[in-house]
Amino acid sequence: MSDYYNPKRTRNLFDPSSKDTFRLSRSKIDLYINCPRCFYLDRRLGVAQPPGYPFSLNSAVDKLLKKEFDIHRAKGTAHPLMKHYKVDAIPLAHEKIDEWRDSLRAGITFRIDHSNVIVTGGVDDVWVNPKGEFIIVDYKATSKEDEVTLDAEWQIGYKRQMEIYQWLFAKNGHKVSDTGYFVYCNGRADKEAFDAKLEFDIKVIPYEGNTDWVEGVILSAIECLKNDKLPKPGDDCDFCKYREAASEVE
Repeated sequence: MSDYYNPKRTRNLFDPSSKDTFRLSRSKIDLYINCPRCFYLDRRLGVAQPPGYPFSLNSAVDKLLKKEFDIHRAKGTAHPLMKHYKVDAIPLAHEKIDEWRDSLRAGITFRIDHSNVIVTGGVDDVWVNPKGEFIIVDYKATSKEDEVTLDAEWQIGYKRQMEIYQWLFAKNGHKVSDTGYFVYCNGRADKEAFDAKLEFDIKVIPYEGNTDWVEGVILSAIECLKNDKLPKPGDDCDFCKYREAASEVE
């Protein structure tokens, strides 16, 4: 972990006096919602939260799903999962699809008016329906005994993620469906033997997005970065609680 984590970063910081482009990612917008103080410490002062461990298995599932859907993208056909869940769409064949899926180097972007801030996000997939509407798709992987849903309180982050993507595509002039889909892979642990193979149940879950909140939150996050005063922590930020408790005993 120490090879990758820089506790005091000097690059990619917001400078209120600079006119250089500043990239504000979808994940950092979510950080601002969860805790303005951690967001400010990270994007303005260069002190980021310690990173979590990488979910390599999730990444493998993500890559394999993209390969599967890309086969049907090239053929212009619907994936069997889309047929099974009666999703009237096919994977979008677009010259920018790989760019949009590359969150680190490209992604889909939109510059905020009268600012140097570019909002960025990297989607997992985009489908298109007969109306020509783009459908935002997100891949998720887990392993649990219960059937996967979007009902848990913590999954609000998943929903916001999709809504930011929907907003970004609409801002780029694309016709976007209000309905997005989560392709949710649930690893099965009920098999008699492992046999060096993990099997998944895959469920396609629709979600009706609402992007009305997105732009207001982005503008608020920018104003937060422009301020020279450290904002208050989030109501339930474990990182801030830890820092406060540690400072009391040090």
